[in-house]
Amino acid sequence: MKPLFFQRNPARSFSTKLAVLAGLLLGAGGAIEPAVAAEKVMFEGAKRVVFLGDSITYAGQYVEFIEAYFRTRNPERAVEIIDIGLPSETVSGLSEDGHAGGKFPRPDLHERLVRVLEKSKPDLVVACYGMNCGIYLPFAEERFAKYREGILKLRERCAAAGAKVLHVTPPTFDEVKGGKPGYGNTLDRYSEWLVSQRAQGWEVVDSHTPMNRYLAERRKTDPKFFLAGDGVHCNETGHWLIAQQILLHLGAKDVAAADGPKAMLASHPNGEAVLKLVQQRQRMLKDAWLSECKHLRPGMKAGIPVAEAQVKWAELEKQIAAAAKGK
Repeated sequence: MKPLFFQRNPARSFSTKLAVLAGLLLGAGGAIEPAVAAEKVMFEGAKRVVFLGDSITYAGQYVEFIEAYFRTRNPERAVEIIDIGLPSETVSGLSEDGHAGGKFPRPDLHERLVRVLEKSKPDLVVACYGMNCGIYLPFAEERFAKYREGILKLRERCAAAGAKVLHVTPPTFDEVKGGKPGYGNTLDRYSEWLVSQRAQGWEVVDSHTPMNRYLAERRKTDPKFFLAGDGVHCNETGHWLIAQQILLHLGAKDVAAADGPKAMLASHPNGEAVLKLVQQRQRMLKDAWLSECKHLRPGMKAGIPVAEAQVKWAELEKQIAAAAKGK
């Protein structure tokens, strides 16, 4: 199966076409030369990509790393990447008793999803849910059913809006740091189910398994090592691991050996400057879009109007484009 938004590029070079033709001609003599692999294009056909998820997505470092990678490798293109994650949110619609000290129940994505799709009009939705969806309890079939139902509803509503979906399995939950015995297994089960849906043609990135493996390997030599100080909310290394798996899924082979965002951007003369500009823009836009689409979670920062944010987006875009081109 071809990765999402990576399609064959019709504008292959003349030399590539000659190589393919030569392979066919040589085939007539019995020795078939391998055809040159077609170039792939990240986010081809997408003008706007929206990331949805909970507090990990709202924190947004992994989104910023992905955008910085895209811009440094595609300086002539300006796909709009928007983070509209919401802390505490679930796709399952569940909430534990006394959540947030009894101040409010966990917000349900489906209360706001139609508004998000209508207002943001994405071509692609990248959805990372699961961390909150089992409400930090041992695995139970009835809660698992709610998670599956919520994911299916997400897909249906995105399809109705004309948006493709790229699912991301939930990050690892660290019981050493977060307590909640058995919840690590709950998220293992949720992730396994989501990955199994690849057989149905779903696009699914597995961040959960590599994060579990990375954490276990590091703990062999450093028992105090962690990816999330509270067991849930990733540090920069955790966000990098999520971004890396998404980028690899999208065909970015050059990040396989990178051990962090600095290594990912090291090959570009202005890599760190691009990342800083992307971070500035992302952190302004996400609050604007959350306010525009509305939600039921109290305590969130009020964003500036989207129209005003878009003006600032355009100003920052000029700076990002210049830095990405090496100017």
